[in-house]
Amino acid sequence: MAQAPHTAVGGPGSAACGEGDDLLERLLHASLDCVHCGLCLSSCPTYVETGRETSSPRGRVYLMRGLAEGRIEAGPLLEEEAFLCLDCRACETACPSGVAYGAMVEDAREHVVASGGHTGLAGRLERFAVRAIVPRPARLRALLAPLRLLQRTRLDRALVALLPASLARPLELAPRVPAAAEREALPLDVRAEGERRGRVAFFVGCLMPEVFPQIHRATLRVLVRNGFDVHVPPAQGCCGALQAHAGERATANALARRNVGAFEAAPDDASSAPFDAIVVNSAGCGAALREADRWLGASAAGFAGRVRDVCELLAQVGVRAPEHPLHGRVCYDDPCHLVHAQGVAAAPRELLDAIPGLERVEHDDAGACCGAAGVYNLTHPAMSRAVLARKLDAIARVDPDWVATGNPGCLMQIAAGLRERRLRARAVHPIELLDAAYCGAASAATPARDPR
Repeated sequence: MAQAPHTAVGGPGSAACGEGDDLLERLLHASLDCVHCGLCLSSCPTYVETGRETSSPRGRVYLMRGLAEGRIEAGPLLEEEAFLCLDCRACETACPSGVAYGAMVEDAREHVVASGGHTGLAGRLERFAVRAIVPRPARLRALLAPLRLLQRTRLDRALVALLPASLARPLELAPRVPAAAEREALPLDVRAEGERRGRVAFFVGCLMPEVFPQIHRATLRVLVRNGFDVHVPPAQGCCGALQAHAGERATANALARRNVGAFEAAPDDASSAPFDAIVVNSAGCGAALREADRWLGASAAGFAGRVRDVCELLAQVGVRAPEHPLHGRVCYDDPCHLVHAQGVAAAPRELLDAIPGLERVEHDDAGACCGAAGVYNLTHPAMSRAVLARKLDAIARVDPDWVATGNPGCLMQIAAGLRERRLRARAVHPIELLDAAYCGAASAATPARDPR
């Protein structure tokens, strides 16, 4: 007898997660979509490293179904596997049945946390960071201030040599913290250059303005150069992605509601149409914002439907050709939450191909996870390093000048790996290279060698 079709967990238009719909019921319905074919196995970084069925998407779906059916409890095995997963969602791309695995693993983590699990040191530090530090700009800046001092005095290098590996790793991964002047707030409104092609709102986020402000400013310049008026809503904040990945769904939902309200309240220019898009240059943030209706319900569908990655938007409208050549070789590395969660793969490559003089070379691990996964590289350092090693091997084989990727966690993870391997490549955002080609300033895309 043919089965009735199952509703994917948290699909567009579904009830908001945690609000009126039963979490275990959602897990059960989603698990029934899995046909156990195993096509996801080779795409899963943790399965590739361990060879364990329980550390594969299929194995974890079995565990989550067992939880939903009451056959297992939210015990150590489920907790270990739910949080060992990188949530890279490569399995979703490989899955022929459309299993909403990313939503499932977030539900499983939420259930583990609500059941009193994930209380080890790593879990407590993760929850403290995503609740009390990351979404609070003043606290985040206060935490980064001593890091900048350590970097300026190069004491961070001495500490890396002296501290235990678990404490040294955050210093190894940390990017250069810019000076306060470089981190000044973006202008609220910037007008298009040349023929006007539209009006967009720009999402700033929490980490990007503090550690990668140059990418934000490059993004504004590129948007303006391509004919877009840009508005930066001042009431916006953290996207909630890290909180959702940590099982802190209530916090994630609250942050999502704040952003929906901030962008809906943003003033529309009376002389022009409303925003054509909400532009994001961070893959993790873009995926979270694009799924706001899964988190909050149908009321957020309009907001979610307007979210676009900056590379995606520029490729859709046709990027204006840069005037200046940029000589060198670049590898593009797909951020997981851009290629798998948002389905954007060709657009960043098209932008890089539009830069005169730039040679794009593919490496054979471009679509795989780098091991950053939010704060995973801190909570699961051994697995994170193993996953990153495959990517660094692939990059080393083609020896580029730049590795371009569109997510802050990926930029930090790959940059740290390049330093450790002493590879000559520099990790940059694709928009930085495009901006440099517009400005005729190759140095803007080639940071000075990190003294670390």
